[in-house]
Amino acid sequence: MTITENTKILIVGLGLIGGSYAMALSRQGYKVSAITLEESSIKYALEKDLIVYGTTTPEPELIAQSELIIFSLYPHVFKQWIKDYGRYISPGTLVTDVTGVKSGIVYDIQAMLPKGAEFIPAHPMAGREVYGVENSDDSIFRGANYIVTPTAANTPQAIEECKKLGAILGFAAISVLSPEQHDDMIAFLSQLTHCIAVALMTCNDTEGMEFYTGDSFRDLTRIARINDDMWSELFMLNRDALLRHMTAFENELDKLRKTLLTSDRDEMRRMMRKSTQRRALFDKKI
Repeated sequence: MTITENTKILIVGLGLIGGSYAMALSRQGYKVSAITLEESSIKYALEKDLIVYGTTTPEPELIAQSELIIFSLYPHVFKQWIKDYGRYISPGTLVTDVTGVKSGIVYDIQAMLPKGAEFIPAHPMAGREVYGVENSDDSIFRGANYIVTPTAANTPQAIEECKKLGAILGFAAISVLSPEQHDDMIAFLSQLTHCIAVALMTCNDTEGMEFYTGDSFRDLTRIARINDDMWSELFMLNRDALLRHMTAFENELDKLRKTLLTSDRDEMRRMMRKSTQRRALFDKKI
């Protein structure tokens, strides 16, 4: 399947990311349909011209006629949806997703799809601390990273089409990793950072701190406004990798703690210089 302006696109799950995908695609003239749980989400998406058609019921005909299906669902919901309705997906259909963990779901989804349909997983490294289609904003993709995570079951054409989708959506950098490599990177770059933010917000119960803080604390804990339902599922699915990186972080924090205990300012400054040099590599190039 080749993505063209006439490709019939279906998004399953109109939350922040699904809605932002719909916005980015519709603004470029692609015709997008959607299936999601809430009628209010369909109504909003239609009013804002994010989609041309939407339903809260997985209609077999809609699923069968779709040539590109994008799933924006929690991992366990995604797997259940495929079990319940995957049989309606037609041969030749390209299926992709936005799921934040891969190893625990990718191989299962590929095994469940009808013969001739191909699931090529991907992960948009973008988001906000708000939820729902009403907060859709395709600008979150500009300057952001997009990771395609193929397996041995994927064809070169599907990989290229998935990369093409990332470019259409406006991502600045598109990478290819295996599901296992992806999960290791995500454990460090995303999940660990959320753990740190949560721990910072729960380790001190002093009242009124919001009246005293500066930007550094606000910036560091921005992601502590967290969807506990979604993130707890992602953490559990990637438990081993996340625990490994939590241990590495604890060890490094302990090194910094020891520089204070021993008044080793030289080592403290060495760690700070290394941090400064490495942080420069992460500045977005927009």
